[in-house]
Amino acid sequence: RSSLQPSGSTPLPPSTPAVHSLYLSALSVTACEMGLGGRDGNGRHCSCASDNKAMFPHRTMAQEGGGSLSEVRARVGASHGITDLGHKLHFYDRWAPDYDQDVAALQYRAPRLAVDCLTQALAGPPHAALILDVACGTGLVAAELQARGFLQLHGVDGSPGMLERARARGLYQHLSLCVLGQEPLPSSEGTFDAVLMVGALSDGQVPCSAIPELLRVTKPGGLVCLTTRTNPSNLRYKEALEATLDSLERAGAWERLMAWPVDQWELATSELEVLPRASGSDGFISGIVYLYRKQEGAQAEGVQPSPQPLAGL
Repeated sequence: RSSLQPSGSTPLPPSTPAVHSLYLSALSVTACEMGLGGRDGNGRHCSCASDNKAMFPHRTMAQEGGGSLSEVRARVGASHGITDLGHKLHFYDRWAPDYDQDVAALQYRAPRLAVDCLTQALAGPPHAALILDVACGTGLVAAELQARGFLQLHGVDGSPGMLERARARGLYQHLSLCVLGQEPLPSSEGTFDAVLMVGALSDGQVPCSAIPELLRVTKPGGLVCLTTRTNPSNLRYKEALEATLDSLERAGAWERLMAWPVDQWELATSELEVLPRASGSDGFISGIVYLYRKQEGAQAEGVQPSPQPLAGL
């Protein structure tokens, strides 16, 4: 195990009928509020939008005790289950005020792990590197980058609500609303020393066919750092993602520097997401960090805006 891999864990609490009921109720509220149909908390069929306060109460999560961590798990699990782009973006807009504290409650480690990998591989002083944070969300990656001396940060995301939170951090020199796949990244070819995409590679977010667009805006010799979950519900996407990554490497567009599996990625949103073989996971799901270097003078075939859309995280 790499020395970067996090240590320590928080066990998943035992499943109880009350927790199970809360989880299903939260998912039903999400379906209802998104106009997807479903059942309300009393089991009645509902096809209209419901009060967003049921899923996004404006209070500090996971610090109140009681069932708050279960509520966070339900909310994050619901986000994983939304595969329609419009519904996903709306969910993230509403989630933005609570996002940071929710993922902190789940001990989400991807931003720190990705930046650790990038820092080790990037040549030259951090303050001189121009970095693009794709699907930047509220700016969790930017906070990790700044802590390591990176100062030239650009971000893009598909959610206005998330961008508003990112802008409030004051860490980015430039932020853009961009739905990758419906429009290209707002940068010229070969602009950035490094491009990161953390936490947005799954169904309903970034399609695998959008990966070459990240490569397009990276300088020759620059780095691309990507992460994805490897829990059961994301394995099919991971398989398609790795096929895309491998095809770009075979084409000579980039070379893989690292593929780092991490057992303790974040706390699972349900016991079904914990692999039985992962005896040391202690209630965590797993994930993986990929790091690539763009080949000097390489041109990846088909580096064009993807026909599929991106939802920012």
